[in-house]
Formats: sequence, structure tokens, C-alpha cells
Amino acid sequence: MVEQRKGRGRPRSLKPALAGGAVQALDRGLSLLEILADEDGLTLSELSRRSGVSASTAHRILLTLESRAYVQHDMERGIWLVGVGAFKTGSAFLRNRRVASMGRTTMHALMEASGETVNLGIEDNGEVVFISQVESHDTLRAFFRAGSRGAMHASGVGKALLAELPEHRVRQICALRRLERFTEHTITDLGELLRELVQGRRNGWALDDEERTLGMRCVAAPIFNEHGEAIAGVSISGPAVRVTPRKLDDYGPMVRRAADEITRSIGGRQPRRE
Repeated sequence: MVEQRKGRGRPRSLKPALAGGAVQALDRGLSLLEILADEDGLTLSELSRRSGVSASTAHRILLTLESRAYVQHDMERGIWLVGVGAFKTGSAFLRNRRVASMGRTTMHALMEASGETVNLGIEDNGEVVFISQVESHDTLRAFFRAGSRGAMHASGVGKALLAELPEHRVRQICALRRLERFTEHTITDLGELLRELVQGRRNGWALDDEERTLGMRCVAAPIFNEHGEAIAGVSISGPAVRVTPRKLDDYGPMVRRAADEITRSIGGRQPRRE
């Protein structure tokens, strides 16, 4: 007797499943969550009206979400709220979001477009810390070892980040670290530095014009988080004989676009400008 085998694994076609009620319920559930996320709590009738889902269907979905702690019901006020489960799921995005890794593709593209070394840096205790680099193919190139530190007032990335801070914070950093002179081009006057930061903020990019090392120039732009706060900077660095003042007209907007692309990739946003 030959036994007829039953079908195993995935169905022949997923189309019927995708068109079915399970996926529709998921879509409705996500819609309810999005509506609740924009409010400080809604009643069932309000949620039903805003979502266009019947109260009975919305209630069944909410009970399912409540069992997973994605929503919670405040019985005293009779309202539904986003639950801790949704917070935990959303927090996974923040944990897994790493500026250095998510910006790597953009950094490679920027290096190829400019032909110069591209760096990514952050601020730590009033200093710039370089956390990632894509080196130029040229034998004469800029080099910053990962983890190396630098003075913010004499760094393209440092000035790009300083330009996004309130003036009182800039003054604190400069008072703590002092405006040390590294070359004849280093800005050591606070007033002059503040004026340059204002201009850099208007341009969208900042410049290290042989201020840390003679013969080297760097142009950088800030990267922002979801709150519109500058959390990192990306830069193009190279010998002054190649990174000429004329080239800056191209490199400034180029690095600004790269910074904007990394900002978008990590779910960040541009700050509101007054």
C-alpha cells in the first residue's frame, strides 16, 4: 500500500494568506498603535473613530496587543495607552543603530567621489574622538587611528559639532580644554572662533584650514539624531595641495549631503533653525 504524503512546509502560494484576515488584522493593529503613539491615551470610541475600525474589531485587536504588553488599559480613566512591550521593541532600533556601521557605505562613496580620506568622529568630554575611517587610495593621505583624540577648536569635525551647540556650552568646552595653538593658523581667540562657528552653521559645514597640522585641510558636517541633536560628524581630509580653497566649493556641499544621508539612515532629522 502506498501512503500518500501530506503537503509539508510553506503553502504553494502565499497570496491567499496575504489577502486573508490575519494580515489585515496585523495592519489594523499597527494602525491602532501608531494612533495611540501620537496621543496620551484614547478611549475605545475615539480610537475607533480615528482609525475607521469598528469598536468591536478594535477591542479584539487591543486585547491581543494587551496580552503582549504592546498596549495597556487604564481602567480608571477608560483609555488605552501604548504599553511597555512597544517600548522594548522600539528600543531595539536604538540599540542596534550604530552611526559608524550604518554610515560606512556613505563614507566609502564619499571617499571615491572626493579621492580623499573620510573620517567619522564624535564628541567625548570636550574632545573629538575618531571612530571610523575610509582611507584614500593615494599614497599621500590623511590618517587618524580609530580612537585617537583631537581638540575640537582645531578640527573640522570638532567645529562642525561645536557649531550646533549653544554658546554657553561652547564656552564651557573652550574654558575646560583651552584654545591651544598647534600651528600658525589655529584659532586661539574665542570671539573669532564663535564667529566662525556661526558661519559654519549657516554653511552646513566647517573647515580645519591647516589648524591642527600644517599642510592638511579638513571639511566636515554634522550628523543628527532623532531629536535633531548633533551626535557625530563626517569629514573629508587631505593634503592642502589637493584640498585647495577652490575644491572647498565642491567638498563643502558634498560632505553636507553625505552627513544628511547618514542622518536619514539612522532615523535622525535636521534641527529646526530659528
